[in-house]
Amino acid sequence: MTASGRTAALAALRRIAFLLEREGAETHRVRAFRGAAAVLDGLSDAALAERVATGTLGDLPGIGPVTARVVAEAATGRRPGYLEPLEEAARRPVATGGEALRAALRGDLHVHSDWSDGGSPVAEMARTAQALGHEYVALTDHSPRLRVARGLTAERLREQLDLVRRVNVELAPFRILTGIEVDILPDGSLDQDADLLAELDVVVASVHSVLRMPAPEMTRRLVTAVANPNVDVLGHCTGRLVVGRGRAPSQFDAELVFAACRRFDVAVEVNCRPERLDPPRALLRLAVGAGCLLAIDTDAHAPGQLDWLPYGCARAVECGAEPTAVVTTWPADQVRAWASRRA
Repeated sequence: MTASGRTAALAALRRIAFLLEREGAETHRVRAFRGAAAVLDGLSDAALAERVATGTLGDLPGIGPVTARVVAEAATGRRPGYLEPLEEAARRPVATGGEALRAALRGDLHVHSDWSDGGSPVAEMARTAQALGHEYVALTDHSPRLRVARGLTAERLREQLDLVRRVNVELAPFRILTGIEVDILPDGSLDQDADLLAELDVVVASVHSVLRMPAPEMTRRLVTAVANPNVDVLGHCTGRLVVGRGRAPSQFDAELVFAACRRFDVAVEVNCRPERLDPPRALLRLAVGAGCLLAIDTDAHAPGQLDWLPYGCARAVECGAEPTAVVTTWPADQVRAWASRRA
């Protein structure tokens, strides 16, 4: 077996993980393949060849019978059987409708990495987005008070900005826009230093706590955040969940909130996560009718989830959105100029 066999095995494991993420598979299944890829990445070509020849791949911690079979098949020039049905499913889009809008999209303004609650490094998320045809993504890991998501303190965020600068040099002309998903606190203030927020390319502001606040207070909370000159995108505005036990949407005066978005030139996010699909269609039609800008974003926490944009495109077109009003159809420089002008 040559180095190309090892490369093929790594590619197969990562491709399977990507496709499982794309179809929303259970986390443990994805981790099995990404974990096996990490183990394989630490082996020399000779060590891998010996393991394949002797059938001892499964003796390595982190490689089970299924992943061992995938590695052996790919490393010896065969197409892994596990990959076939996943590739067949991938030939179909995750959602239909809105294909022209999807083709017009240039980027994604809501993406997470392993710096907070995402599962993959910044560079891997960026390279995957680039392979999908994106021109840019905004890296928007969580802010500090969301401890369950390992939110970034100001110090950690500054460290991340240094990393983004280095990765951008490697991946140019693809661009990672600096950003954050900042928590909207109960009084409408933002969970990060204002001066630091002003340095970022894109700020997505979202509610993650006290979601059952009475409607008048929630309206005031959202309008206060939208009026903040550092906010560019209002993220998953109702906080609803539509799978499993679900979660009811937060209640607020949507006409007033969307009027504020229009007034302060803040984009309403069309969140593509299948468990969110936020805002609901009635509110999305209201936002479109109010003349709001939209940002169709995946809220991806893993590479395969970056391919979830069709979910949002289908709903946006159904609700009357025009491509020119979708900021993620704009080139990166235009997005940065829009956000900078607001600040």
